[in-house]
Amino acid sequence: MTKRIVVLISGSGSNLQALIDKCPQNAKIVGVIANKPDAYGLTRADNAGIETRVLENSRYDTRDAYDHALATAIDALAPDLVVLAGFMRILTPAFVEHYQGRMLNIHPSLLPKYTGLHTHQRAIDAGDTEHGTSVHFVTEELDGGPVILQARVPIFSEDDANTVAARVQQQEHQIYPLVVRWFVEERLRMEAGQAWLDGAPLGPAGYAADEYDDLKA
Repeated sequence: MTKRIVVLISGSGSNLQALIDKCPQNAKIVGVIANKPDAYGLTRADNAGIETRVLENSRYDTRDAYDHALATAIDALAPDLVVLAGFMRILTPAFVEHYQGRMLNIHPSLLPKYTGLHTHQRAIDAGDTEHGTSVHFVTEELDGGPVILQARVPIFSEDDANTVAARVQQQEHQIYPLVVRWFVEERLRMEAGQAWLDGAPLGPAGYAADEYDDLKA
């Protein structure tokens, strides 16, 4: 059975494009929902023939009201998986609980380091020589759900935040579609607050591997 995926975006949608380009054969992106009408990711979705919808924050008085409307729009598409791809909103506990175990996010740091915003500059300011990105299940804790897979990149002395961001983004475009594939192939699940892959629990940093080609087998 084909797995149905809904992607939530706020901006350019480069991770959305990676998911479109590498969508597994047994899955289909059935909808893209944005909270900003000028999000370029909507154009990417239109170009791929994917249904789109815009739900603007400003049209709702509370976060609860917005998330209720968002959940209604998502559920109308009957997804098996909800993927956050640069969706810049803090979600309410009720919304997160509704999609518990079937909602993924990608965050530009090696979690648990640098939750929230401005992660690349924070890593530089801290003098880190390594940075990266993490795919994780979404829980009520901001960027605190169980990590599934991380990719690491170096930070060099001459780097600025934009240089590091570009390096991290290249890795995001590799690992996010891979994790989505694991989920739709029913190899990946969340159980008791922990990520499991192929019947084994993953550690705090998720699946530990440096060569992602090995993971594609």
